[in-house]
Amino acid sequence: METLTDGRRWAALLALSLGGFGLGLTEFVAMGLLPDMARDLMPESYAASVPGALAHTGWMITIYALGVVVGAPTIAVITARQPRRRLVLGLLAVFVVFTTASALAPTFELVLAARFGAALAHGAYFGAAGLLAAAILGPGNQGRGVSIVIGGLTAANLAGVPLITVLGQNHGWRAAYLAVAAVFALSLLAVLVTVPTVAADPGGSPRAELRAFRNPQVWLVAAAVAVGTSGFFAVNSYVAPITTHVAGLSEAAVPWVLACMGLGMTVGIALGGVAADRDLRRAVLIGFAGLIGSVTMFGLTAVHPAGLFPAAFLVGAASLFIVPALQSRLIAVAPGAQLMGAAVNQSSLNIANATGAALGGAVIAAGWGYLASAWLGVALSLAGLLLTLLSFRLDTRTPAPAPTPVPA
Repeated sequence: METLTDGRRWAALLALSLGGFGLGLTEFVAMGLLPDMARDLMPESYAASVPGALAHTGWMITIYALGVVVGAPTIAVITARQPRRRLVLGLLAVFVVFTTASALAPTFELVLAARFGAALAHGAYFGAAGLLAAAILGPGNQGRGVSIVIGGLTAANLAGVPLITVLGQNHGWRAAYLAVAAVFALSLLAVLVTVPTVAADPGGSPRAELRAFRNPQVWLVAAAVAVGTSGFFAVNSYVAPITTHVAGLSEAAVPWVLACMGLGMTVGIALGGVAADRDLRRAVLIGFAGLIGSVTMFGLTAVHPAGLFPAAFLVGAASLFIVPALQSRLIAVAPGAQLMGAAVNQSSLNIANATGAALGGAVIAAGWGYLASAWLGVALSLAGLLLTLLSFRLDTRTPAPAPTPVPA
């Protein structure tokens, strides 16, 4: 990789983070606009049953998550020898095309298909861009590299998602998704101009990437991520109806609740990247403990407006604090397959997204109340912690190999 000035280095990192910002918008703005999407795409169902229509429209979240699950490992295998910069540019182009299609598709089914197409590139982007950021920062900065790229996602939740939600509420959800497509186009241009060429892993190959799945620890850690973090998504997916139907606030308050959650995410990812580079195991355990505690607080206090906002902040902080540590953990147990390790983390997070949204919608549709999703989230996060403790126990018997250095 060419020698970079400090200004060029941070411009490149900002460009990669901008892609994460776009992904935060496209993934999370649906949570705040679910009622608008339900009214527009399924007016008869919405008129008959608001909770039922909202639960059905929740498939917008679930299908996106499933696309990430399928796309992340598949692209990791196909592009094992691709230079990371070229891969990132191609993925950003995919986002532009399919996000625009999501905004223009006339029916619920076609919007779902376009959302699925965009999602195929999501996990691979975070994996490739995170490794690219780590290479730009230099050795020993894997957690920071991940946190910088995902930091764009947290910034989206802090400022972008609330603003895009307001745009969607005032001008229609389709206008919101056209704005998201414009963010992806800007990120593509920024990466093209600022990010240097970084060679692909010289030992990378489809066979090497697939070899990671021979390690039982990869499956166990992936299960811990998928089950444990689904507790967050069970809550986050239904923030809008909880704000309006449980706390009794107007729709205008939804962006402010999302902003509090986004602020928490921003704080959490910044602390989590540093914590993961210092002590990976401790960072994972602290993250899961924080997630269980914060979701419990949400379930207890979200009925009151005074409790909803701080609880949303803490849930956001805990959910993102743990992400750099989980990705570093998967890379550590998949030596020689860095892109696959990062991709599996994204797939697992989006299995969590799909599971949390679907199960949360199921308990709501069953008539157990909107806050039932929070208590479901507590149980899921606790299960993730137990799987993590089992993984660490196996480490004491067969230590995990050290992570492979990021290629420079």
